[in-house]
Amino acid sequence: MGIVVDPDWWKTLFDEIYLKTDARSVCDQEISMREVDLVCSLLSPEPGHRILDMCGGQGRHSLELWERGYADCTVVDYSHHLVELGRRTAGEKNCCGVRFIQGDARDTGLSPASFDHILILGNSLGYLPDEDDDGRILTEAYRLLKPDSAILVDVTDGDKVLNELNPNAWHEVDEDLVVCRHRELNGSRIKAREMVFSRENGLVRDQSYAIRIYRPDELEALVFKAGFVDVKIHRNFSPHGENGDYGFMNKRVLVTAKKPGKKGDKDER
Repeated sequence: MGIVVDPDWWKTLFDEIYLKTDARSVCDQEISMREVDLVCSLLSPEPGHRILDMCGGQGRHSLELWERGYADCTVVDYSHHLVELGRRTAGEKNCCGVRFIQGDARDTGLSPASFDHILILGNSLGYLPDEDDDGRILTEAYRLLKPDSAILVDVTDGDKVLNELNPNAWHEVDEDLVVCRHRELNGSRIKAREMVFSRENGLVRDQSYAIRIYRPDELEALVFKAGFVDVKIHRNFSPHGENGDYGFMNKRVLVTAKKPGKKGDKDER
């Protein structure tokens, strides 16, 4: 029997344990800085621009952008725990220009055409069970962008993951916690069972999840289908800068694209 995954796994996984199991990627300031370096290089935002960080978790990218002078950032994420953590961190840093909203990226409720840039970073597509849900997230991003403004989407490189998938991996979080993962390939989705053990207290978590994997051409087509133009693929970004099993957080592919500026603009891939 294969790995059985609750389709709503994404509603509960992203909590304080996740911040420990994935700390090498999502709680490492050096990693966040490298990722924001790339954001700034590819999008060239200006200090007065409004930036939306969709599925932005605890706002690690937006907080770094604020530190660099981009003082109007909004973070939307479904996880109550991550949003509250982001709010507390922003308060401690006096980051008054970073706003946190708990919500669904498919329907944020935010005003249309109100952002100069939208970021979907850290492999935040492919979680939802319906194959069309990622398209809905991108359609919402299109609605929220100002005309002639840019989006950046960052996911794991499906070609590399599918060619190099390691079915079993483990790493030590600290002196107490150990994370063990078993993975199975099922079409375009990877199912994983994650078990977290405490040397002191035994099993802490046993949860399964599934992520849809995109090859670069598939991601390009998905972004283009949502209405974006000037779609460009950027490959070979590995924020960890080394080989090793970092789950889906290394060996990434990025897409930049624009919302057309006005009716009659030429659509280009």
